[in-house]
Amino acid sequence: MGFPLLSLIIFTPAAGAAVLMFLRSDDAARWTALAVTILDLAFCIVMLANFDTTSHAMQFTETRLWVPALGITYALGIDGISALFVFLTALLSGICVLASWVAIDRKVKEFMVTLLVMQALMLGVFCALDLFLFYVFWEAMLIPMYLIIGVWGGDGRVYAAFKFFLYTLAGSLLFLIGVIVLYLHGGKTFDILALTAQDLPFRVQSWLFFAFLIAFAVKVPMVPVHTWLPDAHVQAPTAGSIILAGVLLKMGAYGFLRFSLPMLPQASVYYGPLMLGLSALAIVYGGLLALAQDDLKKLVAYSSISHMGFVTLGIFALNLRGLEGGILQMFNHGVTTGALFLFVGLIYERTHTRSIADYGGLMKVAPVYTAFLALFTLSSMALPGTNSFVGELLVLSGGFAVNLTAGAAAVLGALLGAAYLLGMYGKVALGPPSVGIRFKIHDVNGREMAAILPLAVFVLWVGLYPKPFLNIIDVSVKHLLAHVHGEGSGP
Repeated sequence: MGFPLLSLIIFTPAAGAAVLMFLRSDDAARWTALAVTILDLAFCIVMLANFDTTSHAMQFTETRLWVPALGITYALGIDGISALFVFLTALLSGICVLASWVAIDRKVKEFMVTLLVMQALMLGVFCALDLFLFYVFWEAMLIPMYLIIGVWGGDGRVYAAFKFFLYTLAGSLLFLIGVIVLYLHGGKTFDILALTAQDLPFRVQSWLFFAFLIAFAVKVPMVPVHTWLPDAHVQAPTAGSIILAGVLLKMGAYGFLRFSLPMLPQASVYYGPLMLGLSALAIVYGGLLALAQDDLKKLVAYSSISHMGFVTLGIFALNLRGLEGGILQMFNHGVTTGALFLFVGLIYERTHTRSIADYGGLMKVAPVYTAFLALFTLSSMALPGTNSFVGELLVLSGGFAVNLTAGAAAVLGALLGAAYLLGMYGKVALGPPSVGIRFKIHDVNGREMAAILPLAVFVLWVGLYPKPFLNIIDVSVKHLLAHVHGEGSGP
């Protein structure tokens, strides 16, 4: 075992949170949190720079005994499926600190501590190679998110936080039962790689598939277990919404990639058509709900349900194009939807309203704001040249290859996306002036630009030159598909 880079990435935010506890000044807390997230992002860049794209094996692995009596280890490692999400988590955490600079004006130190602890736990989820360790990170993550919504959220924050916690806790309990069953049937080990190599009976795989499905579907979220999401987004502070959309929703899809497909290959193939149907439903239903919204934050929240439907459609197409598109779209959604929630927060700080009807003519009073909003809106629409186009094209290609109805539903969802996104942008940026008269609007400042620019770079980078990102994913996806299809397709 070499240098413990992944431990350094995970525990740097935790150490930063510990340092913050001793600070008294709000400004010191903000600057320290920003410095910690930038340092952690630098470690993630080092990780990607040294990542071997020709190998499907776990890299930067670390293993230490933790609870020997139960075979529980502190085991870390990443492959092409998890590497981008470690980087995305670190990137969005820094942007959350910048987005909270002015928006969070009470209990600032406590907020930054909570945010850094949240970052450490999210990073742990993507790096864990021990099932028990994964569950600890997965479950502990609920606590700081609950606090971010419940303490620093809007007027309905307590209800939203409670609903979020109940839904996700119910899913987590099912996941825990699945973990215990896996442990008993998989040779009494929590080693994720060893469990992947097990050939479980189809009956056991089926039971576990549905237990995991409910647990992961709540996180994605998939219809019909999606109702916690709009409440959580609307009440969460801007940073909470960015983390929720950018990282937490990805963990449900990541669960399918790390557990359902490799550990339950027969069940994943057998129930694939069901998952394609649920994905198509989410794409269309989420688009219709977004189309009906007059609250800007709710519109972006419901659009997430639709966009994550594309992700699960790509995953359960179970072919190379679909799976690579689904994983890339997970990354793209974190960038684009995280940016849209940032923009909702920026305008809310200025106007204290989220009603689309209250906006209008922003292009005249905030031209830089509206220019970047146009970029991220076009990205969310999957316009050619933007990041989402590449991922969505791969997903559609993979989806049509296995199910014409699901592919057609995805096309309908894309058309609905264009309708609600163009409608939103037209009213906010190009509509009759209202907000410019009734409120004193100023354009984005230097701090806000520092949060916007990295996201804009990735929109264009992935959109114009996706090869480096697909190279990271490619070998691991091919290995996963070979494993899934090599295990059979039914009872």
